[in-house]
Amino acid sequence: MTKPFTLISARVRDAAIAAVRCAPIGWQVLIKEPKRGTDQNAVLWGLLDDFAQQVTHVNGKKYPKEAWKMAMMHQLGIEARFMPSLDGSESVPLGYRSSELGRSQMKDLLTLVEAEGAARGVVFTDRRREAA
Repeated sequence: MTKPFTLISARVRDAAIAAVRCAPIGWQVLIKEPKRGTDQNAVLWGLLDDFAQQVTHVNGKKYPKEAWKMAMMHQLGIEARFMPSLDGSESVPLGYRSSELGRSQMKDLLTLVEAEGAARGVVFTDRRREAA
């Protein structure tokens, strides 16, 4: 297994092409745009913070920057669906990706799901949880 190639020069691109040529049939190749940078992230949250402090939505309510981020993503056509919260008092966004969570965060999420399920009488049938 090799580390990912970041195509920063023709030489690196050639090395990536050579690695693909040598890879066994059945292996996978993924080419994707890099994730956003920390500088872009800082700008985004600064803008959203200002937006949240100064804007009242059409329903007369103010929303936190996280909610505005989801509304903005939705406006761009990025999937940002909503569902009722666990107690039904508000809506929560469904746009977050668990693939971005670290192992300890995922473990915490699994614990929460189990606790909420137990409180509501859910019977979990998959016992592989101990390995997670």
